[in-house]
Amino acid sequence: MTASAVAAQLGGRRILKRDVRSELDLAALVREGLPAAALEFLLAQDWLAATDLYRLVGSPRTLQRKRAGRGVLSPEESDRLARVARVIVRAEDALGDREKARRWLDRENRALGGRRPITLLDSDAGAVAVERILGRIEHGIFS
Repeated sequence: MTASAVAAQLGGRRILKRDVRSELDLAALVREGLPAAALEFLLAQDWLAATDLYRLVGSPRTLQRKRAGRGVLSPEESDRLARVARVIVRAEDALGDREKARRWLDRENRALGGRRPITLLDSDAGAVAVERILGRIEHGIFS
């Protein structure tokens, strides 16, 4: 998984208005605030419902207003959105297929206490738990 793959999940150069070649580039972009269009782009990829993504990233009302006005997400909202994109990229890498990754993220997982992996992405600790399970899958350990 690379920073450029995460940037591509957020709309790439067309949406982000710059190339992302490293984690430092991505960190700078997140600190400045991602364009609301990155949220729109991720929604269009049909990874998860708008209500789920809003819950993971920030206040639904605020996000809808920013989407409508083509605003900029706060650094905190941007960080959460980049986290979701990062885990999506990691799931695709681990499972080898977009559709398998989408289904895996949306299904209850015993290794995660019966929770759907996508619901745990609202915190860094939850994302780490999901990424740990994906790492186990990459190494052939049943999860």
